[in-house]
Amino acid sequence: MEDFLPIKEIDHVEFYVGNAKQAAQYYRTAFGFTMTAYSGLETAARDRASYVLEQGKIRLVFSTALGPDHPISRHVHLHGDGVAVIALAVPDAGSAFMESTSRGATATIPPTTVEDNDGAFHFSAIKAYGDTILKFVDRSAYQGPFAPGYEKRLVEGSTTKNGSHPGFGLAHIDHIVGNVELGAMNRWVAFFANTMGFSQLAHFDDQDISTEYSALMSKVMQDGTGKVKFPINEPAEGKRKSQIQEYLDYYQGPGVQHLALSTGDIIGTVTRLRDSGVEFLYVPDTYYEELESRVGKLNEPVEMLAELGILVDQDEEGYLLQIFTKPVEDRPTLFYEIIERHGSRGFGKGNFKALFESIEREQALRGNL
Repeated sequence: MEDFLPIKEIDHVEFYVGNAKQAAQYYRTAFGFTMTAYSGLETAARDRASYVLEQGKIRLVFSTALGPDHPISRHVHLHGDGVAVIALAVPDAGSAFMESTSRGATATIPPTTVEDNDGAFHFSAIKAYGDTILKFVDRSAYQGPFAPGYEKRLVEGSTTKNGSHPGFGLAHIDHIVGNVELGAMNRWVAFFANTMGFSQLAHFDDQDISTEYSALMSKVMQDGTGKVKFPINEPAEGKRKSQIQEYLDYYQGPGVQHLALSTGDIIGTVTRLRDSGVEFLYVPDTYYEELESRVGKLNEPVEMLAELGILVDQDEEGYLLQIFTKPVEDRPTLFYEIIERHGSRGFGKGNFKALFESIEREQALRGNL
């Protein structure tokens, strides 16, 4: 079938935060990102400040409002710091807007062009789950540092001669997971299928993802190229509160639960992240007993995986390694997954039980299980 809304890649993810300067500093020091651009009072932006950080092909933007009545301030007041915008690089932002809205998507930003001496920047946007915005970006005619209104501001000194930002080895965004309320998962699956031409890659029910106490259901949607993947979770009935319901309670509604960041050396990346203060979920030593007999021969030494708490799963196409941080906010909402794939295109189904039990231990400490 013809792809009526072709997507090149994830262009960037924008966070609305209470203090963008401090958030940018945290991601520079804890996650190894390099600041590459800035917008604020010094660049004639009167209502907000934004910092652009990059590592590999990952681009994160942290924005804060400069007044209490700004939409960013209202977003942060309700949700806390979190993902507000998922920006997708497309060949034509106007066409992406027309194709999606004509199929039922709710418009938030009509096709818009802004220009400066570095060229023309085209964008538009539609509404996704909760207060999350899906933005379509065409920067093919723009040569500036990020977008008009931003100035180049290189901070960290980790840029290589060819201009890349190696940081801690994080390479690209593997997938972005959203949490929605009970009964809403299939509606958002239909949204991505009907308005954007996505297809369902995987489906996990409450038998796949459950423990003695709680459960969730999840469906994974992907674009025509398979590069952009959006798993969508909803809570399932259980004896106690699931991690999804805890998120919904503290985020005050649906939103982005976690970003999965890909690396080609998960041992090296996680080691540097730990040394920089990033906290990860605990995995008991019993998980690693006879690990290779369960998942097959690994290229990585099992003792190193056990020392760092890295999980392993395999399917008919290969295996993957993954690990999850604790929430990076005071509210138990946003966290990160670090993932390294060796052929497998899955999402760690074999690790769901161990992961859920780790999360439940943290929930119990917070008094939310």
